[in-house]
Amino acid sequence: MSKEENTVVYGTEDLLTSLCNSVTRVLNVATQSRINYSAMVQRITKIGLKPDIGCFVLFDGGFSGLVVLNFSGAAALEIYEKYMLTMGMPKSELASSFTSDEVANILGELMNQIVGDFTGKVRRELQTNITQNQPKMLVLTKQVMLSVDTPLDRPEIRRVSFFTANNNIFYLELAIDRTEFIKLHDFDSSEVLDPDALLDMQQSDQASTASPAAPDSDDDSDELLKSLGM
Repeated sequence: MSKEENTVVYGTEDLLTSLCNSVTRVLNVATQSRINYSAMVQRITKIGLKPDIGCFVLFDGGFSGLVVLNFSGAAALEIYEKYMLTMGMPKSELASSFTSDEVANILGELMNQIVGDFTGKVRRELQTNITQNQPKMLVLTKQVMLSVDTPLDRPEIRRVSFFTANNNIFYLELAIDRTEFIKLHDFDSSEVLDPDALLDMQQSDQASTASPAAPDSDDDSDELLKSLGM
């Protein structure tokens, strides 16, 4: 068999699939329910935050891009409630509206775990490194378009639909520079982390850094929103 026939190419759709799997992997464990995504992906021309809750993360390094999760109010509240109940919180103490700060904080925490899982797979499977900023959550009444302040020469933008156990819908959007990873030779990737260990590790890291990071949170948010043209 020729060398060309053995060549393994990892492109945009492969990165998107890996990211979608990180979403389902983390949320399935966090909510102890089944999250699925559509087998069909949309090729879109603009990326943005949409009602009712939008969350975005920028990443840079081996490749650059922007990840957005857009939740309907029902999907956001369902994920929040199931996560908190899984953590042992009584239902009587949970927020009753998706506009609550507590709901946004939990979704931001889960978004951080999702992108952390994805960047870990990038390091293991593609042997490159990407870094992420802190996720930002916004409760929205109208659509906000975003521009990526990174050098995307040939941007590719995709949207994937996700469905919760109660059939509520949320969307993932990815903007990334067109890129391909070509496997030159075989290598062994590191052992995949257990999902429960991943959640425990992320929660421990956030608990240890929450206090010192608080004073700079507003400045960080303003700077990031400014870089996105908002």
